[in-house]
Amino acid sequence: MTNDLLTPDQDDNKLTTERREKLSGLRAQAKAAGQAVFPNDFKPLHHAADLQQQYAALETEALEAQAVAVVVAGRMMLKRIMGKASFATLQDGSFGAAGSTDHGRIQLFVSREALGEEAYDAFKRSDLGDILGASGLLFKTRTGELSVKVTSLRLLTKSLRPLPDKFHGMADQEQKYRQRYVDLIADEQARLRFVARSKTVSAIRAFMVDNAFLEVETPMLHPIPGGANAKPFVTHHNALDQQMFLRIAPELYLKRLIVGGFERVFEINRSFRNEGISVRHNPEFTMMEFYAAYWNHHDLMDFTEQLLRHAAVAATGSAQISYAGKPVALNEPFARLSVRDSLVKFAGLSEAEAVDAAVLHARLRAQGEEPPAHWGLSALQFGLFEAVVEAQLWQPTFIIDYPVEVSPLARASDADPSITERFELFITGREFGNGFSELNDAEDQAARFQSQVANKDAGDEEAMYYDADFIRALEYGMPPTGGCGVGLDRLVMLLTDSPSIRDVILFPALRRES
Repeated sequence: MTNDLLTPDQDDNKLTTERREKLSGLRAQAKAAGQAVFPNDFKPLHHAADLQQQYAALETEALEAQAVAVVVAGRMMLKRIMGKASFATLQDGSFGAAGSTDHGRIQLFVSREALGEEAYDAFKRSDLGDILGASGLLFKTRTGELSVKVTSLRLLTKSLRPLPDKFHGMADQEQKYRQRYVDLIADEQARLRFVARSKTVSAIRAFMVDNAFLEVETPMLHPIPGGANAKPFVTHHNALDQQMFLRIAPELYLKRLIVGGFERVFEINRSFRNEGISVRHNPEFTMMEFYAAYWNHHDLMDFTEQLLRHAAVAATGSAQISYAGKPVALNEPFARLSVRDSLVKFAGLSEAEAVDAAVLHARLRAQGEEPPAHWGLSALQFGLFEAVVEAQLWQPTFIIDYPVEVSPLARASDADPSITERFELFITGREFGNGFSELNDAEDQAARFQSQVANKDAGDEEAMYYDADFIRALEYGMPPTGGCGVGLDRLVMLLTDSPSIRDVILFPALRRES
């Protein structure tokens, strides 16, 4: 590696320069001794959280009587030099039980007597952030802290950049997103948040499999974007010499599998939408979509409610959670309201006003919205719902009876052809899921696609394309089916009380550094 790869702050930062000088000395020593300056033969046998859980409650005498020998490794986060004996705190990748404060940390007691003059002096020259390997016996300090009385200590990796201030961490929020690796080192809450994310996804996957769903993988590159109203990312496949799209949803491929005979399928994976970035939106995001033959939208709502409750318990230990200081009752039955009824309950309309197009027009204009001329009654109701009601839905609420105009893939209601058997789930004023009884009438679906194409020709960049192969699949016959998509990033935001989607995505999309 040449110096051309070094960034300016590496050269200018005094502490970094000093650490590079130390590394240069270590390289010379290692070369003279025929050793590696970055060894990879050290194998830790114990983890801090496990040791804390097993031994922290023991009395000093009982612990000493067991003479517990341990081999640990981790990043040095604290160091106190006290003459002939010193203390250091190692942090590894382990985590204690929920509510514990000792996640992955254990104290080292390092003495000149145990290590010898040369090794002890080397320890004193080490820096916070260095990765060390240590062997020794467990004991309790006078203050009762579980510690390792070190008999052997090795530098495994030299850290060349100083860690953030131990009391304030990384103050710049964008820097936390951009340098997530530092955020994870310095902020225990950040690490716990992503552990909770992993538990959430694992719990959802297990729940689906336990309910006889088959996990599948469908393409990320689509010849035709479909499955949602959204603007896609466009690329070009050189070998095929054709335009391709990063998928905006896996829906149409998953329904092809239902046609093929799989009766319950699900997929957890990324989707991509070339749209704005906000606290709720990232251009690539994780969602789960699932489809079940012979289910309708009522079955889907029942199942989705159970699914979220299960995930909450797995990630947090309870289905009674708090978000932004306000309670969220995932443990109670989720409310179910039609778009029209939600306008009566949350927008202050009477029953008559909720079905009066002129009133809805006026209310939308009062909100600064100009409804398109072609909107019918159902679309006007939905527009006012989005403008006024959505943000008020704090407790889990299924909104049902969506208009056909905004639901091109959903089955129309037999009782009222202007609405569909569709729902969206809202919690804390945000959408968390979208599901419906699937449209399995190939001719109706073809007509809906044609309508979407007309909208696209009229300038709607988010309108769907006509997918002839999907129509062909439906012509073979798809059984009555229900399907639902759940946004996992937003779910993790809810379960970890995180204000931004960037807080729960390890490496969110950011503008390139200047």
